[in-house]
Amino acid sequence: MTRRAPAAPDVVDAVAAQWRAVRPDVDHSPLEVVARVSRLSRLVDRRLGENFARHGLEDWMYDVLATLRRGGPPYTLTPTELVRQAMVTTGAITNRVDRLEARGLVERVPGTDRRSVPVRLTAAGLALVDEVVAGHMAVEDDLLAALPAARRAEVADALRTVLVALGDVPAG
Repeated sequence: MTRRAPAAPDVVDAVAAQWRAVRPDVDHSPLEVVARVSRLSRLVDRRLGENFARHGLEDWMYDVLATLRRGGPPYTLTPTELVRQAMVTTGAITNRVDRLEARGLVERVPGTDRRSVPVRLTAAGLALVDEVVAGHMAVEDDLLAALPAARRAEVADALRTVLVALGDVPAG
């Protein structure tokens, strides 16, 4: 496969050129991928955050609500399952659930141990996440507007390969 010429140089091109000038003995090709993924992540987070803010949410709130929603009825997971899917600590999930519960968006299914008590979406949480998800997907689509569908699939496949190699695979 031949490499396509970029439409226009980006910031990473400038950074890589500086490194090539001062350290031509070092392979800078990893930088050209990793720095772009890092910069892209920050730009994506900013745009998604703007969408969440329109709904009075932060990104972590949407993450928990969407994780519960996409599991389907009864929209319930244990904190351990939430930790596994959100890649955060148990303490972070407990704090997040507490804050979402205070807003009436989730509830704990009655039990004795808060770390193992299932968490479920309330009717208000379900309505909110359903309201937000369409706009969220539209923002993601807009973020990728520069890539035709076939290129999106190529990028998705390449990123999946790296994630799997780094151990980011579904539990189970």
